[in-house]
Amino acid sequence: MTPQELRALCLSFNAAVEEFPFNPDTSVFKVLGKLFALTNLDARPLTVNLKCDPEDAVRLRAEHDAVVPGWHMNKRHWNTVTVGELPDRMVRELVEDSYDLVVAGLPRAERLKLDRG
Repeated sequence: MTPQELRALCLSFNAAVEEFPFNPDTSVFKVLGKLFALTNLDARPLTVNLKCDPEDAVRLRAEHDAVVPGWHMNKRHWNTVTVGELPDRMVRELVEDSYDLVVAGLPRAERLKLDRG
């Protein structure tokens, strides 16, 4: 998966936006103000921080060398994924899972706005 494909994937979700709150190189993808993916699209290797269910996070780290505890994030809930070392389909699923977890944590009224969007 290329950096452009990763950006397009992150922005393909309902109400997803890209912001640069830390520096001009770090893309922060959010849904209704809540972070679901963080990456430097120019970095090599390309990595992305993604939210993950804690039990799944531990399992994924054990099964894949390309999945490690989230760099500069809550290690229980976030993984850093090296994009080129996993199948594109798996990366897409991990990004979607991250988005879904963040949406599930939004207040009900916010989730309803997304459903109508």
